[in-house]
Amino acid sequence: MMTIIEECTGDCRPRVGVYALTSCYGCQLKLATVQKIIDISNMVSFESFYMLSSASKMAADVDVAFVEGSVSTERDLEELMEIRKHSRILVALGACSVNGGVQSWAEGEMDHDALHKCVYGDSKLTMQGLQATPISKHVDVDYYLPGCPPEEDEIMYFISAFLIGTFPEPKDYPVCAECRLAGNPCILIERGEPCLGPVIVAGCKARCIGFDVPCVGCRGPVPHETAWFDSLAQTFLRKGMTEKQIRQRMKIFGSHDPNIERMLHSILGGETE
Repeated sequence: MMTIIEECTGDCRPRVGVYALTSCYGCQLKLATVQKIIDISNMVSFESFYMLSSASKMAADVDVAFVEGSVSTERDLEELMEIRKHSRILVALGACSVNGGVQSWAEGEMDHDALHKCVYGDSKLTMQGLQATPISKHVDVDYYLPGCPPEEDEIMYFISAFLIGTFPEPKDYPVCAECRLAGNPCILIERGEPCLGPVIVAGCKARCIGFDVPCVGCRGPVPHETAWFDSLAQTFLRKGMTEKQIRQRMKIFGSHDPNIERMLHSILGGETE
């Protein structure tokens, strides 16, 4: 595991860069407005963070780079390659960077040209677009900080871990674990709501379910190939959802999971209209 503590002279504060590719900039905004960020801001040196300073540059030499957004254009890819070259540790920040975001929902269904025509018709764009992908499809990623946006305590945990010379441990359990600890009734089992909690990585404290809203999966599938999309698909079928509804719901934030299509195919077969 990579850490940033090493012998140094002069200013030993970790150098941090915060960058955005194709995204809504919500993850950067979350990081910039974390209430306790001021407590540690003097302990790091923000070398590049356009939301905070126009003096930022692409890409600065940093110890840790937080990258928001998916690779959706040629320019995104070029910038990502430069960021990787100039950073010792690279953290994928948020749903778009980690999982491709909602802009990658059509993975495996429509290619870029078909998507472009669907959205823009015959209009021409000066920027060359690409099929939206997570940044891990193009560069080595050291750590993943999921969420849309990530939680405040998770952001602080990541930065604090780097400051003390250790590494942030990823969560490997689903939203359901936090949901039951919170004492929420299971809206999937008891009411038949299309909740993705069983296959989505925890960390949000089951906030949506706490407000009686089923999980849509914004934190992405649980790691280590333990997201059992097939089992959940069977449950959804029994609850009355159609095959098309199941695929659409699971692929909003999970279209790039390497197992999703294989698992869904084993239960649903080919897609239906």
